[in-house]
Amino acid sequence: MNTDPISDYLTRIRNAIMANHKVVEIPTSKIKKEITKILFEKGYILNYKFIDDTHPGTIKIALKYHPVTKLSAINKLQRVSKPGLRKYVNVEQMPSVLNGLGIAIISTSRGMMTDKEAKAQNVGGEVLCYIS
Repeated sequence: MNTDPISDYLTRIRNAIMANHKVVEIPTSKIKKEITKILFEKGYILNYKFIDDTHPGTIKIALKYHPVTKLSAINKLQRVSKPGLRKYVNVEQMPSVLNGLGIAIISTSRGMMTDKEAKAQNVGGEVLCYIS
């Protein structure tokens, strides 16, 4: 039993990037699926596939690397809100990651979204992680 599945998700991606893996497999959940969709929309991962034929299900994520320098599109993954200390923000306190070059994933009452989308919709929520 994992007490913090989002942290496990970020750690699996971080470890795969450090080992220069092309694909990483992660046990699935609704939150992880939404985070994966956001990462794909914002261009941090190459592709993804949800495989639901096994019991927990898996997410296969194809990691994105620069063709010449072989550097990953993801430089840093940082968990913000933890099970022991939740971090909630309103629209005025919305974080800006690397002055707008990175994203913060926010869990709001309207679903999962980036910090910029939350500001545009004038809604706050729980800051799950920073990605740059």
